[in-house]
Amino acid sequence: MTNLTSTNPTISQIDPRTAGLDQWVNAVAAHTKPDRIAWCDGSQREYDQAISEMVTSGMLIQLNPELRPNSYLARTDAADVARVEERTFICSTDEIDAGPTNNWMSPEAMKAKLEPLFEGSMRGHTMYVIPFSMGPVDSPLARFGVEISDSPYVVVSMHIMTRVTTEVFDRIRNGADWVATLHSVGAPNDKSSWPCNREKYISHFPETLEVWSFGSGYGGNALLGKKCMSLRIGSVMARNEGWLAEHMLILRLISPEGRRFHLSAAFPSACGKTNLAMLQPSLPGWKVETIGDDIAWIGVAPNGRLRAINPENGFFGVAPGTSVKTNPVAMDLVAKDTIFTNVAMTADGDVWWEGMSKVAPEGLTDWQGKPWDAGSGKPASHPNGRFTSPAANCPTISPDWEDPHGVELDAIVFGGRRAKGVPLVTEASDWRHGVFLGATMASEQTAAAEGVVGVVRRDPFAMLPFTGYNMADYWQHWLNLGERPELDLPKIFRVNWFLKNDEGQFIWPGFGENARVLRWMAERMEGKASVRETPIGGLPHLADLGVAELDLLPGAAEQLLAWDTQDVAEDLAEIQSYLAKFEPRTPEALKREASNRMWMLL
Repeated sequence: MTNLTSTNPTISQIDPRTAGLDQWVNAVAAHTKPDRIAWCDGSQREYDQAISEMVTSGMLIQLNPELRPNSYLARTDAADVARVEERTFICSTDEIDAGPTNNWMSPEAMKAKLEPLFEGSMRGHTMYVIPFSMGPVDSPLARFGVEISDSPYVVVSMHIMTRVTTEVFDRIRNGADWVATLHSVGAPNDKSSWPCNREKYISHFPETLEVWSFGSGYGGNALLGKKCMSLRIGSVMARNEGWLAEHMLILRLISPEGRRFHLSAAFPSACGKTNLAMLQPSLPGWKVETIGDDIAWIGVAPNGRLRAINPENGFFGVAPGTSVKTNPVAMDLVAKDTIFTNVAMTADGDVWWEGMSKVAPEGLTDWQGKPWDAGSGKPASHPNGRFTSPAANCPTISPDWEDPHGVELDAIVFGGRRAKGVPLVTEASDWRHGVFLGATMASEQTAAAEGVVGVVRRDPFAMLPFTGYNMADYWQHWLNLGERPELDLPKIFRVNWFLKNDEGQFIWPGFGENARVLRWMAERMEGKASVRETPIGGLPHLADLGVAELDLLPGAAEQLLAWDTQDVAEDLAEIQSYLAKFEPRTPEALKREASNRMWMLL
């Protein structure tokens, strides 16, 4: 165990970047008082040892190796099952820099609150020091981090989701920039199967590039390389350094002739992002390769094109609703080497969740470890049950998905869930209009989402919970790219797979047929297809989507691209009110765009 002395500064007094890695680790250890310190190396031996210890302690259950090789099930505390957005803070010096969409507390006030909570919080536990790279280590877009945690679940999950390697330690000690992340479940001497604390804080310090997370052992609250560093802190780094950190998938679309197109796409929850990333096209000869399903880091290449990497190393997906019908690729992905969290277990030692099959198997044990009663009305799996799987196991993963230079983006796609009034696909008139479409993205609430069902919720760029600074400044950062004449920017599109008729039936088949929309986008990139210019953007001709080949409901084809002047005017008026909420920092360009679009309707 490392020698600890009382001369170390307190954790709120130390700036990890100036003090250095070793002094920061010593300061945290002196304050949290773990039984031992383990410097992680990312080896298979380390992973296997942590797995073994968790199986012994009851934190993990080994699944039937014949049915689900090298896979395990974790059951969390019932009070620790999801991201805690109400306990997530952006701790900038000035409140306006956090903006109206983030919870704010000053850095001094937050650290004063957290320092007593962290004191002695790791007693009875091992303190793991985890070096990780978001992105291939040698990528010009990669960024390094170190997470201190007292959870072995975090260690194995970070092995899957990031690149854990001692090379990060070496590079940091040789002067590389890095992000310091600190995590504790806040349960000293707790030997239960899932230690956690009722009091939870997920705190981000954008000016010092730090994350402090206390009280939760779950996913996004504890795997600090994911949403915390890659998006909240990542968006701050991207603004400061001139790139983009986005809640986007990345895919490669390949035509029958072998022409390759690269798209990144942002979708709010329950809008089919993972399904699109792993799309199996219905069109003969067309193919989709997966590069990433959740996060894209996008930089500017020397030739002026935008290039994107997937900074993650694995997939952390929602299990319920995933099936051979909805996403057969994901079902193959989780067939082995997977850690499942809060799903049901079958009598023969496999996993099950709602949506996997029409009929639940007999003898299920629910996500809380109790015999499941099919007549209880309660789900066997938690609605936010998860799988954590290596990206390399994805059947559709691109052979060069780890290319350190990334892929050149040909298009950026924004999506939402609207029953009427928003066409199946729209092409932005220009970059500013595209940013406007992203900034005003909206979805109608579903039964699975928080809020009143059917109410429209704005989720700009699908980054509402993940932007680490003022959302209006984030919009301006996107707009600034369009002011750089040396850049060759991708086209921007908006899609809506969820149109319904008056009887409430979906009129677009979705899934593999979404490839028809991607094909049209590719033809637009090549200049082979035309658009109908309208006040809401460019619309395709129905024939270019091949809808005549589909067995659509009566009247559905005409509705796919329909829009109503009065509905658009009402939506634009609501958008103007929405943009006003971000004053005094609302970009003038977005206000002009809304006014111009309203004028075009006249």
